[in-house]
Amino acid sequence: MRIFVAGHRGMVGSAIARKLTERGVEVVTRTRTELDLTDQHAVRDFFVAEAVDGVVLAAAKVGGIHANNTYPADFIYENLMIECNVIHQAFASGVRRLLFLGSSCIYPRAVAQPMREDALLTGILEPTNEPYAVAKIAGIKLCESYNRQYGTDYRSVMPTNLYGPGDNFHPENSHVMPALIRRFHEATEAGAKQVTIWGTGTPRREFLHVDDMAEASLFILDLPPELYQANTEPMLSHINVGYGEDVTIADLARLVAQVTGFEGEIVFDATKPDGTMRKLMDSSRLEAMGWKPSVALADGVRETYRWFLDHVATAGR
Repeated sequence: MRIFVAGHRGMVGSAIARKLTERGVEVVTRTRTELDLTDQHAVRDFFVAEAVDGVVLAAAKVGGIHANNTYPADFIYENLMIECNVIHQAFASGVRRLLFLGSSCIYPRAVAQPMREDALLTGILEPTNEPYAVAKIAGIKLCESYNRQYGTDYRSVMPTNLYGPGDNFHPENSHVMPALIRRFHEATEAGAKQVTIWGTGTPRREFLHVDDMAEASLFILDLPPELYQANTEPMLSHINVGYGEDVTIADLARLVAQVTGFEGEIVFDATKPDGTMRKLMDSSRLEAMGWKPSVALADGVRETYRWFLDHVATAGR
């Protein structure tokens, strides 16, 4: 068995590649320099040459609110090109099994909580990351369409907010968890007496450790077609992957402060935007299939901080 993991250097892709290797699967990878996934001809030539048995599409251009707001054209163009090229060329070369990794931002901004799979395309998206979300929705629909027209077995998973070793800790372009870890670490190192967090601290977010995401992805990829199809529908073929609980940004900040050793004051700047007040995935369909996460939030934050300390010289630079 040879599986191409697109995006193997990213946080999720590297975790999936590692677990596949542990299972004895031959993992095929390419760096961005070796293979530009936005180049249709290069992707076609790769699939012709490699003859892989399956694909995990974890490659994407990702970033936080600031990055999505600043580079909307880059986010929609690059992600659409990656998805179209990889999914189509996988089909053209005879690959029957593919797993596409999406994002919880595919759901409407004002969606009922927790977010169910059938909420897709029922409302307006969050404006700050709409281009990225549209691209991810297109990836889901690509998989659905090839399944309907050609009988392929292309599956999609929608993770909640992910964190863990290999995350992006860039001071401006990272997501909330790595951003807080870096900020509190630097405040502790500098002996700062105060750390200011944007917003009121009341929004709630759900966080899933990347190792749990990797396990869930392979669990879904390995499901027999009849079991997978019994828990999905032709027009609803994606599956949510979440932790099952959420936490306020204030409580998350206090947890990160404790883990990093920060003993100063945490101040919340209510003049700054909160963003969406709650984002919690309904993962009951996946749970009904027999999978649950195993990494507790506090344990995961401690492990992530240890990884950051080991890579602080290069993390997010």
